[in-house]
Amino acid sequence: MSFALGVVPVVLLLCGFPIFVVLLSAISVALVFFMNLPLAALHQNMVAAIDAFALLAVPFFLYAGEVMGRGSVARRLMQVVQTGVSPVPGNIAVTTVGTCAIFGAISGASSATVATIGQIVLPGLRKQRYPETFSAGLITAVGAIDIIIPPSIPMIIYGASAQESVPKLYAAGIGPGLLIAGLLILYVMFYARHRGIDTGEPFSARAFMKAMGAGVWALGAPFIILGGIYGGVFSPTEAAAVACVYSMFVTLLVYRDIGWSGIYACAGTTVRVTAQIFIIVACANVFSWLLTVNQVPTAIVAWLESMHFGQIGILAMINVLLLIVGCFVDPLSAIVMLTPLLVPIVKAAGIDTVHFGIIVTVNLAIGMFTPPFGLNIFVAQAVLKFPIATILRGLWPFLSLYLVALTLITYIPSISLFGVRLFFQH
Repeated sequence: MSFALGVVPVVLLLCGFPIFVVLLSAISVALVFFMNLPLAALHQNMVAAIDAFALLAVPFFLYAGEVMGRGSVARRLMQVVQTGVSPVPGNIAVTTVGTCAIFGAISGASSATVATIGQIVLPGLRKQRYPETFSAGLITAVGAIDIIIPPSIPMIIYGASAQESVPKLYAAGIGPGLLIAGLLILYVMFYARHRGIDTGEPFSARAFMKAMGAGVWALGAPFIILGGIYGGVFSPTEAAAVACVYSMFVTLLVYRDIGWSGIYACAGTTVRVTAQIFIIVACANVFSWLLTVNQVPTAIVAWLESMHFGQIGILAMINVLLLIVGCFVDPLSAIVMLTPLLVPIVKAAGIDTVHFGIIVTVNLAIGMFTPPFGLNIFVAQAVLKFPIATILRGLWPFLSLYLVALTLITYIPSISLFGVRLFFQH
């Protein structure tokens, strides 16, 4: 069995096969040669994996983000942020961080943010004479905030896998998302001041109010989504559906950025991306089921208890594991495969599973821009035409900041849980 669940997936992954093919192959080998179970178990578990109401939010949020990304929403958000922070050193770099954070509260898709926001801010970064390495590193890394700040698609997948409340996970993501954004802003301000570039300009109330007037409909999306969830008006899945309607209304009728043909094109893109996500979720869920049936989580928990690592040691080991996995596997696959293994461990150690969900999300967000297979790296290369070497050289300062934030989030649970206490006090 260890050959089927250990050797086969590693070999296929190293050979470059798609992750769902890797998982399906390992599952099939295990069922045919090592387990006395019919292959119908594969189909049944794959269907059951995606038969979850919470997962309906995934295509809805993807569609809302796609519609707003194709329109002028991102540009209007950038103008609001830029005029608001105009006196700050590193104005355009700070604007990049702030715009990505706000756009993340609409779409929750990291790579889409890198492509959309990156194309808008890159000319400004070049105009202010930021080095290409800095610009490439900033744009590639800052998009990872989008899967930490709610609404977050990986949090939906974790909630479904760990049987945890998605609204609580969203509330817990607010503090860590703001912490990371704050660290990035402080760094880019220091960088700009130290280099004597992008020194800012006087604040103009008139320009700010004009930008606010032009962007008020764009700013309405995160308020409606998060306000509706925490105000008890609708569930996260219903909020995602409302976001779809709102995004179409704003881009089609208010801003008139795209026509019906664009709306249909966004739907087609959403269908393709949703299919890619759900086939991975379905296959990874069956793989996790096989691990559970073969009592792998139980064996790991027993081993860790015998070693007496304690919470600090267990969390450190899990962080190292997730950071390594994030370098090679996309976040959604990693969450579905590892959650059934890790949740029993953290429960046995007395760690809150909502807090742990944020730890998982932050680790895998870092994996979005770490070599060799960080997706944001390839998006920045393809869309923004940055050389890979330039991107990698520019990433290290931002990777260090994310690791500092990860350490704080891991060992100071209140950074995550204060949001849960704020919105879910009884």
